[in-house]
Amino acid sequence: MPGNIRSVSVVSVALLCLVFCSQPTSLDAAPLCTNAEAGCHVLSLANLFDRVIQHSARMHGISNDLHSEFELYFLPSKNQIGRVSRNCHTSNILTPNGKENAQRMAREELTEVILKLLVAWRDPLWHFHQSMTHFHDFIDFSSNKSLKMSDMVHELRKGVQKVVEKMQMLGILSNSVSSLMSPEAFLASGSAEWRLMKDYELLYCFRRDSNKVQNYLKILKCRIVPEDGC
Repeated sequence: MPGNIRSVSVVSVALLCLVFCSQPTSLDAAPLCTNAEAGCHVLSLANLFDRVIQHSARMHGISNDLHSEFELYFLPSKNQIGRVSRNCHTSNILTPNGKENAQRMAREELTEVILKLLVAWRDPLWHFHQSMTHFHDFIDFSSNKSLKMSDMVHELRKGVQKVVEKMQMLGILSNSVSSLMSPEAFLASGSAEWRLMKDYELLYCFRRDSNKVQNYLKILKCRIVPEDGC
């Protein structure tokens, strides 16, 4: 177990640096921050949005690949796929139906939906990865995407929180969103409903939710910085 924790930490640090750190020009480049603090790089709100959107696109791409690889490896028969119930544990999170409804939501509400979805997948993806470690051939076949996915969702949540902090600093988002910084605020009692999902069902649901997160981030960015490529 210590070895697993160590490997997860290394991957997490690498992903965080890849997605949210500025491209360094020297070995002692300053760290990323949202305020003009001494000794750190300040990114614009548009740049912060671009980084989390790019990260969410990569995460959704990996979820697509892993979903397909799981089908090929464990469910070669299309008849088996047809019997999956697809009962997602995030169904109790109210999400806007379609782009127009998402555009009409208050900024705070849309931000809350994004964070709720990301937090809801923290434990399920980690436990999915743990369950897959028993299938060494599949881990090799899928290039350990289950671990990458688990880490990416964690780093994306941290990145979205940086966007929230920046928007609050600029007066674009109210401070009522500050309570969203605590993941525990989203964990309802009996939140282990995801344990009832089968592995394939879980992958289907995450692929669906990761696509929602990516689309909601794009909509939120276009509402707030429409002049930047919208």
